[in-house]
Amino acid sequence: MLSILLAGFGGQGVLFAGKIMAYSGLIEDQYVSWLPSYGPEMRGGTANCSVCISDEPIGSPLVLNPDVLVAMNLPSYDKFIDKVAPGGIAVVDSSLIAKKSDRTDISCFYVPATEKADSEGLKGLSNNILLGKVLQEAKFASLETVEAAVAKCVPPKKQHLLEPNMRAIKLGMSL
Repeated sequence: MLSILLAGFGGQGVLFAGKIMAYSGLIEDQYVSWLPSYGPEMRGGTANCSVCISDEPIGSPLVLNPDVLVAMNLPSYDKFIDKVAPGGIAVVDSSLIAKKSDRTDISCFYVPATEKADSEGLKGLSNNILLGKVLQEAKFASLETVEAAVAKCVPPKKQHLLEPNMRAIKLGMSL
């Protein structure tokens, strides 16, 4: 089983990125769970999302010691970096988080996702840049599957956003 914890502020697309990951697992006939958790604020409050993808039934959707952490802000990084399972991966938005982990038992990837999103005309898609990096490092699905999952998660009225979302994911894979 691959357990993923995505964490950041509300409005950063944490839940959306988690949903894409979960749909990717479903499309590949895996067992999945997607458990969002957020504060009472619509934007600016905390938001995190636990995703489990497995070829066996999942006992609990709660992720306490993730195999993969996606940290999109400093409070989330501080709260969760020490909880990543040994041998796990941390993907960190280094545009917003200047700290570096001193853990030697996990692989840390520092991706300037917010900065890249702004400079590449993908404002607001730092979440999918980080998702692309997770896809590259953890190989939770194929790129084709993720593309199908994005198509499933983007509402019909917002189909024009498919291309920029996929561009962000592919950019993240290349960083």
